[in-house]
Amino acid sequence: MNRADFIKLAIGGTTMMALHPLYKWSKDLKETDQKMPVLFIGHGSPMNGIEDNEFSQKWHRLGKEIPKPKAVLVISAHWLTQGTHVTAMENPKTIHDFGGFPQALFEVQYPAKGSPELALETQKIITSTSVGLDHDWGLDHGTWTIVRHMYPDADIPVLQLSIDYKKPPQYHFDLAKELASLRKKGVLIIGSGNMVHNLRMVAWDKLNEPEFGYDWAQEINTVFKNKISSGDAQSMINYQKLGSAAQLAIPTPDHYYPLLYTLGLQEKKDAVSFFNDKAVGGSLTMTSVQFG
Repeated sequence: MNRADFIKLAIGGTTMMALHPLYKWSKDLKETDQKMPVLFIGHGSPMNGIEDNEFSQKWHRLGKEIPKPKAVLVISAHWLTQGTHVTAMENPKTIHDFGGFPQALFEVQYPAKGSPELALETQKIITSTSVGLDHDWGLDHGTWTIVRHMYPDADIPVLQLSIDYKKPPQYHFDLAKELASLRKKGVLIIGSGNMVHNLRMVAWDKLNEPEFGYDWAQEINTVFKNKISSGDAQSMINYQKLGSAAQLAIPTPDHYYPLLYTLGLQEKKDAVSFFNDKAVGGSLTMTSVQFG
């Protein structure tokens, strides 16, 4: 190969790499020694998305307390799918997936960008199953009600990873481990749900009564915190063996599975701290956890 051909090949190869989204992503987000924390956030009522209350105030402070991420990846209780998918559009829409709330809530738009590059990276690092690139979903209220308080300028790309609802708890815990490298690339991973979430038993007349929780809700909330603090992830995966209080707390696992993703991402050296640790309406808890 002569010098001229070599230069052409080198220039062409560099151009191709520069244009390739995975190359751009890995170049912009190199691994560092600093890992982003992992958060499980109890999101509660959609109204927390527009109310200035103790929960939303903590989310706002949290956005200032932790390192500013280069992107946010949320596993929301409200995106249940067959198979695993990640949002891959440039401009995810704001989804108002609820009813019966004030018009002001439906008017909220959270115009954060997406990141097709991070979607491809996520698809690449998950090898235990195929990951679909989704262009239809967007940001549901399990995501934007929280993130708009943390990052009100909407200047950080936000993506969602779906929950394959036909899979057992162990699947979600194991899948999360494959996302671990993103923590060193500046990606904040959030699981958004509620540890205790039984809507059928909500005491609607006591929603404004501070910290009102049924005995079983308080009991299992304490059990969950003790298991998390001691690193007993296996008991959390096998939550159905934790007795009748766990059965009442998790009648369906949609709001619980996001917690398993964060437990799967927990590392031994991660500090564990709880926040927004309160019951609401008797049968819900806002208890949230920061790992790292």
